[in-house]
Amino acid sequence: MSEVLTMILAGGEGKRLMPLTQHRAKPAVPFGGRYRIIDFALSNFINAGFFKIKILTQYKSDALNKHIMRGYRVNAQFGFYVEPVPAQQRIGPDWYKGSADAIYQNLHIITDEHPDYLFVFGADHIYKMHVRQMLDFHIMKGADATITAVPVPIEQAGALGVMEVDKDSRLIGFEEKPAHPKSMPDDPTRALASMGNYIFSVAPLLEDITRDAKDIDSAHDFGKNIIPSLINHRQVYVYDFTKNFVAGQAERERGYWRDVGDIDSYFETSMDLVSVSPTIDLHNRQWPLHTFYRQGPPAKFVFADEKSRRVGIATDSLVSEGCIISGGHIDRTILSPFVRINSYSDVSESILFEGVDIGRYAQVKFAIIDKFVHIPPHAKIGYDHDLDRQRGFTVTNSGITVIPKGARIEP
Repeated sequence: MSEVLTMILAGGEGKRLMPLTQHRAKPAVPFGGRYRIIDFALSNFINAGFFKIKILTQYKSDALNKHIMRGYRVNAQFGFYVEPVPAQQRIGPDWYKGSADAIYQNLHIITDEHPDYLFVFGADHIYKMHVRQMLDFHIMKGADATITAVPVPIEQAGALGVMEVDKDSRLIGFEEKPAHPKSMPDDPTRALASMGNYIFSVAPLLEDITRDAKDIDSAHDFGKNIIPSLINHRQVYVYDFTKNFVAGQAERERGYWRDVGDIDSYFETSMDLVSVSPTIDLHNRQWPLHTFYRQGPPAKFVFADEKSRRVGIATDSLVSEGCIISGGHIDRTILSPFVRINSYSDVSESILFEGVDIGRYAQVKFAIIDKFVHIPPHAKIGYDHDLDRQRGFTVTNSGITVIPKGARIEP
């Protein structure tokens, strides 16, 4: 059996997700109530039977490290591990200078483990993928490198790596974040985008990444440097993510992949979860989403005084453990653990992180509220964007108000 090692790149700062990344790395940002963004990548490997996973961390990694160590305990006695690897400046005074440099600075891990194949995946996308099918494709093609690809609307492709392939799925062209993305030959409205996930045959990778490390003009990035340099002298293939199949997955979910790189995309992807028939389903028991579960009582809904409109009710929403809906109403809203919604309050199309408290008669809409924030009685969030900005809160172009952890709000 071939030896396989996984390295997940989780050191991203996530500047476009500020202020959600003010106190945590991007992969540690909560998602879907009780999860973190990184749980999707980790679950894809664990569900596929890969248990040798190194997570390369760097930026504000404390919350991420605790989540990994508490939530992903596998049996080390049989050679399994899911371990964070902090940036250590092992080969010089620099922190990771790019995605390829992160691997280069940890070459000792690869040489110690002696794998035949190396997965290099990102930690900050929302999707389900049976990664063993990608490995089978890589081996069948005799590839030196394989990249996952997904069709995206042409107007979104400029923020991604755009690829061209021949009829045998071999990579023949690659541009990182092009100003004018090339469309797919059979569909002028879409481009073939890299998902930033790779499989490498280890021997050629070691040569290529060492060569790149010596290039002083390189950004030491897979998308900008490594992949374009491989096209002419390596066997590089592109794996079609839309052909990947996950057990228990509805057809509408096939090919679902979202880059939650900014607040608006994070919000839109979160709202996908509360649809009646969601395009990504958290309830698929054949492909569970793993995470760290904090002990808490079941969610509680109290008061049914319809005459005075004091009714604890949730519609089209996700409610985590420990939440109390005490005579308030939520609609199309995601509650993380231990949120309290007090009487006569109304929360719609919002995301509330752990421990948020919504006071009586408060009104919240189109908002993301970080951990342990108290919204005082009668306050309004998301109704007056100028007022929200005066309070020092972020308001996106699409009108999403973001309240950071530790914020103090006057009614």
